[in-house]
Amino acid sequence: MSGHTDNSILINADLDTVWTITNDLASWPQLFTEYASVEILETTGNTFKFRLTMHPDENGTVWSWVSERTLDPVNHQVRAYRVETGPFEYMHIHWTYTREGAGTRMRWVQDFRMRPSAPVDDEQMTKNINANTPREMAAIRSKVEQAVAAGSTPAPTPVPALAVPEQV
Repeated sequence: MSGHTDNSILINADLDTVWTITNDLASWPQLFTEYASVEILETTGNTFKFRLTMHPDENGTVWSWVSERTLDPVNHQVRAYRVETGPFEYMHIHWTYTREGAGTRMRWVQDFRMRPSAPVDDEQMTKNINANTPREMAAIRSKVEQAVAAGSTPAPTPVPALAVPEQV
């Protein structure tokens, strides 16, 4: 068995604004309610390898993992997967953005399988994601729409240069 979720939300903002704000990895701790930090580890063209760290859960556990995310700005799509899978055998995510009236529909499709040793099974994780994703999407919609209303849609945050160890 495997898990599959498909969630979307209509954001009252143009596609380019929604794309820019939601794909600015450095701002994710301010955009998402669940992420405490993001560390960009590697950038190659439109592909980013990064570490996400969540705020502690109800048991005080801090979850962290490395993902890789590839942007397709021409087609307004993103493909991502977990490099460090943790309790997942795999986790694949596909984000799409489409114009809908004067707004933008942002859609996240997630396909995954939990390890037998994971604290939850595929069905429980599907329920967790389907409860959490609409909440996160609503928070993102609110922040994007507030930025548009205030006329303060941010430019993308530059990706920081990677530290290169000194040669001795």
